[in-house]
Amino acid sequence: MKLFLVIFGRNRISPTCMHKYLLILLFVSCGTHAQKDSAFIRKIYDETLLRGKAHEDLRSLCKDVGARISGSAAAEMAVYWSEAKMKSYGFDKVYLQEIQVPHWERGTKENAYFKDDKGILHKVKVLALGGSIATEGAIEAEVVEFTSLDALKKATRSQVEGKIVFINQLMDAAQISTFRAYGACWPVRGLGAIEGSNLGAKAVVIRSLAMPIDDHPHTGSMYYVDSVAKIPAAALSTKDCELLSAQLKKGKCKFILEMNCQNFPDETSYNIIAEMTGTKFPNEIITFGGHIDSWDTGEGAHDDGAGVIHNLEALRVLKTLNYKPNHTLRLVFFMNEENGNMGGKTYATWTKAKGEKQIAAIESDRGGFSPRGFDVDGQDKHLDLLKSFAPLFAPYFVNQFEKGYGGVDIGPLKDEFDGIPLFGFAVDSQRYFDFHHAESDVFENVNKRELELGAASIGALIYLLDQKL
Repeated sequence: MKLFLVIFGRNRISPTCMHKYLLILLFVSCGTHAQKDSAFIRKIYDETLLRGKAHEDLRSLCKDVGARISGSAAAEMAVYWSEAKMKSYGFDKVYLQEIQVPHWERGTKENAYFKDDKGILHKVKVLALGGSIATEGAIEAEVVEFTSLDALKKATRSQVEGKIVFINQLMDAAQISTFRAYGACWPVRGLGAIEGSNLGAKAVVIRSLAMPIDDHPHTGSMYYVDSVAKIPAAALSTKDCELLSAQLKKGKCKFILEMNCQNFPDETSYNIIAEMTGTKFPNEIITFGGHIDSWDTGEGAHDDGAGVIHNLEALRVLKTLNYKPNHTLRLVFFMNEENGNMGGKTYATWTKAKGEKQIAAIESDRGGFSPRGFDVDGQDKHLDLLKSFAPLFAPYFVNQFEKGYGGVDIGPLKDEFDGIPLFGFAVDSQRYFDFHHAESDVFENVNKRELELGAASIGALIYLLDQKL
């Protein structure tokens, strides 16, 4: 305004000159805003990298709490840990949102073997798939191998009945995004038991959804339908898959499997929520977070310990920098993403019932690896807005901005808030499926600097959305 008065004063000015001066003012104004945004984002990165709490907070979550499957005592301790941690950072509000979650337990350690065509016994490493029924003692049957779920669907009943189905479908290594490879294989885990049972199989064993050839089986959710008999389902380590497949090429094999899983009635649990209240639009919410639950193997470090810590650290840094948000910033640690998504579903209906306005949501659930950018599940205008942030992220090598997927936890918000943009934090995906749902998903396999860069990137996006929406 001062520049405007200096230029124009009380003098008359032609329309052409007026247009030129307005363009100058717009350029100066935009440049000033860009400089302000750039300077504040630099502060976010400095605080996170030089005085950050992310790495220690993740260590504590992984080592002091550990694996956190919904309905377990460890999941209850994770709620306690999360609430205490949020309160220690002095956010405006910290509270719990009650939900109901499924309760499945693995039971005693699984045992599995196969006998080759010479009768030699080979011990192999398996994990029951989440939700599987027990074997009720050891079961033994001839193995029949299929290289894909589609091949199993095309099989005859005589090929399968009374046998243990082995689905040896590899993740597509030609896919540059390993998440695309995972997406193509997910039905093997989710639906394999249904398809096997349709043809009379006694059990199904799948190749772990993993890229490397190693000794770590990878668990994950699977499903049954009431119209088909339930059969046990397990994942075999990729190394043992190679061994079993090679033996089957030489002759018949028998597989022995023992699992003691059990399903229990639903349990009460909680989403854990923290807020910084908006100064201008307190009833307009930017939600961000990840899921606090994990599978019961490893420590849930990448999936999704890194994600919740990314978002916790982002809010802590904004608080530390005395940032006063325009909209209410709400951090949510969702419970039960892995086997039901009751946290995400309950949160979406709850916030709608309260009459709140959700204007954007961000999720981190792809591991604690080097940040690459953000995907947006939204309209073209949301993609354009995201791409407009590119110059501000360029100094930090965060340059992937495209339409894509937001996340499982925030997905239900789309059903309640028409047109809401969902932003998914994108990372270097090449190592994620080394650890996903496996015993190797431990704190030691998360790089400190990569974790911190991820937290800073999310903090920067929260700031920019709060400023621009």
